[in-house]
Amino acid sequence: MQKKTLSFSTDLRARGTNIAVDAAKTLIPAILIALLVRTFVIEPFNIPSASMVPTLDVGDYMFVWKMSYGLSADSLPFGLSLLPVPGRLFFQRPHRGDVVVFKLPRDNTTDYVKRIIGLPGDRIQVRHGVLYINDAPVQLRRIGGYLFHDHGLAIPAIEYEETLPNGRSHRILQFDYGEGPLENTPVFVVPPGHYFMMGDNRDDSADSRDPSSGVGFVPAQNLEGRAVLIFFSIGGASPGWEFWKWPFEVRYSRLLTGIA
Repeated sequence: MQKKTLSFSTDLRARGTNIAVDAAKTLIPAILIALLVRTFVIEPFNIPSASMVPTLDVGDYMFVWKMSYGLSADSLPFGLSLLPVPGRLFFQRPHRGDVVVFKLPRDNTTDYVKRIIGLPGDRIQVRHGVLYINDAPVQLRRIGGYLFHDHGLAIPAIEYEETLPNGRSHRILQFDYGEGPLENTPVFVVPPGHYFMMGDNRDDSADSRDPSSGVGFVPAQNLEGRAVLIFFSIGGASPGWEFWKWPFEVRYSRLLTGIA
């Protein structure tokens, strides 16, 4: 009887070892593939601020296409540099109007999301709320009133459609009707290899217009990728992981919405 018990225990341990090995063979490749996809292809980000309203809202979760502009150290997660050479690999020039995630130049660690307004060599200025690119005003079409919700308050704003020189259109918000400090700026000349960023929420965005924001002109090196899709969105003060609140606070109309 003792020999049978020992044999049975040995069989159980061997079987358990085989199960663990089989599980590892399945999980390890899956984890490596997920890490490679997140590193080089697509990465999720969430929106913590209102600087891109109405395009992006607080509580939106979006996918960023990492290969949009090639790869650099700043396009890798956690700021890990795995590239053997400085600069960008497979660099592709951004387009005016792209919504991008980038590393804040001041610290090279904080992720920001803004819209590319100025390309290298451009002259950028805002006069009474109207954006000028290379001394020409962009086209603005007033859409109507907009209630901006901030910490339980509903703040009236005006929503416009702005059309850039390349024909790309997007919506913006203004609160100060063209007279706020960010709506009257000096002329900014974008240096080579850099980009001028602005938020769509024009009076509530720390961006390239504000010298104290730490954004300034963003080097191409700092671009992490282009925002392409809102895959989840939740309102209120609830974090996304509180799934039991989803039926009441998920913003279903924003799910799977492309970012223009």
